[in-house]
Amino acid sequence: MNFQTGDRVMHSTYGMGHVQAIEERTVNDSTAMYYMVKTADLTLWVPADDKMKSRLRYPTSEPKFREMLSLLTSSPESLPDDRRQRNIKLLDLLNDGGVESLCKVIRDLTAFRLTHSWNDYDGGLMKRAIKTLVGEWSVSLSIGPREAEMELHRLLEQK
Repeated sequence: MNFQTGDRVMHSTYGMGHVQAIEERTVNDSTAMYYMVKTADLTLWVPADDKMKSRLRYPTSEPKFREMLSLLTSSPESLPDDRRQRNIKLLDLLNDGGVESLCKVIRDLTAFRLTHSWNDYDGGLMKRAIKTLVGEWSVSLSIGPREAEMELHRLLEQK
């Protein structure tokens, strides 16, 4: 992908941001192009390499985003009781950095909590996934973050 300065982008871990600059940088004797991305909380340097597609992408279009929201009310996939196995499964799901994965993680962790206690990692992962989804929701549907979060909770309560 060829992002331009000023483009809105989604970082797979840190959520919505803007491309502030594009620079050639040298790290460990290797020179490559990097995107400087400013998110709400920090500034990141994202290498333009073969893994970039899973790290950085444009926000999802409104029609596609609305389609993905139906996942929040679909039947959840069961999560392993073992916390390590659960962590691996959830992180593996989030590896692609897409909105579909965010919706599935939120759906599945919500269902898991109905019958199990969350550990600190589950809670932290859920918080991060919600923050990222709400940020993209706001941009994709041109609504405020508070409105997006309220709608998210409404959809999750429909289960």
